[in-house]
Amino acid sequence: MSLASYIGCNIELPINDDEYSDDSFYIGRCFAGDSELQNLKKYQFTNPYVYEVSSHWGIEISEYMNQETCAESKVKLLELCKRMNSYLEKGDYFELYSCWIGDETDKREGEITLQINNFDIEQIEIPEKTLVRFEK
Repeated sequence: MSLASYIGCNIELPINDDEYSDDSFYIGRCFAGDSELQNLKKYQFTNPYVYEVSSHWGIEISEYMNQETCAESKVKLLELCKRMNSYLEKGDYFELYSCWIGDETDKREGEITLQINNFDIEQIEIPEKTLVRFEK
């Protein structure tokens, strides 16, 4: 099984045309198919546009995970916020959700709201099945 991360937003984003990229982080498909994206749109997100954030492994920040993977997730999250900051207008937001492929319809285990440019990456925890709203 694979842990995948997804974003929901109110604007269309440029995505990679291919389903796989050698980049360590991009917006485009890696693990998910159409049914997974539709389930996320229906069960997890409040925004109409849903994208997989492909990075060969999902974004999860938790004290219970491998520290190397956790450190990689922090880098990915900061890059995601940087990119989304360039797309969003003041007052907009995007949502992030990570889960194992096949768990898209499961009940959320948590929700948090963060300011896109104002959080301490070393002080947050984002376990799987947590919906994170990033406000600009």
